[in-house]
Amino acid sequence: MVDKRPGRNSVSSQNKLPSPNPENPIEGRNPVLEALKANRPINKLLLSKGIRRHSVIGQILHHARQSGVLVEYVDSRLIQKLSSTGRSQGVLAIVASKEYVDLNYLLEASQQKDDLPLYIILDGIEDPHNLGAILRTADAVGMHGVIIPQRRAVGLTAAVSRTSAGAVEYIPVARVSNISQSISHLQKEGIWTIGVDMDGDKDYLQADYHPVALVIGAEGKGISRLVKERCDQIVSIPMRGHVASLNASVAAALVMYEAARQRTESSPAGC
Repeated sequence: MVDKRPGRNSVSSQNKLPSPNPENPIEGRNPVLEALKANRPINKLLLSKGIRRHSVIGQILHHARQSGVLVEYVDSRLIQKLSSTGRSQGVLAIVASKEYVDLNYLLEASQQKDDLPLYIILDGIEDPHNLGAILRTADAVGMHGVIIPQRRAVGLTAAVSRTSAGAVEYIPVARVSNISQSISHLQKEGIWTIGVDMDGDKDYLQADYHPVALVIGAEGKGISRLVKERCDQIVSIPMRGHVASLNASVAAALVMYEAARQRTESSPAGC
């Protein structure tokens, strides 16, 4: 794939403007531990009375002491009442809001890493478990950021944080008002956009992911028409069984790992 667009423009630091996300508690042992390890500002840590201090709880208490976080032992019914997922495991952190980032923040992050941009755009993911799973994989493969729309899509909720197993603390998420316009912005910066859809005319293994923003559509709907028209290329994942399509987070994982594999093989260390 030959990129005929002009090179990426320098991005001004004044565009690095995060917008606040409505506050949600962080629930569950591993998500809370990862939040502490990532130095996320935590106002208070609630633990169920009588909770056993096994390895994870011990690590939580250790990091809480190091960070000076207030730890309060409360009745388990209070934690259950504050829980939005119902699976707190007796651990709940009252935190400062997790911030979204500006789209240009992601571009700056790639420049600072001196690496070709590698993003994933989610066009209307509504299931928090899918978003959490995608964030977890995005962090695992080294994606530079995730882009989600402000409307008709799930945000960074407690359920998303829990499903991501703490990855939400490490992967920057840009929340944009218009996915199509954001794609155009990325294209002006020399970044190719590749949509993943069952109607794609090329196998996803044949695409070139240098540099790239992957586009994954909503559950059951796929990529919207306007967004699909903005993509430089549409690829598909071969299906040889009886089911017509894959879960959004599974499809995203396959393509993210393929993008990461190509980049590893083309780098000096991968030769």
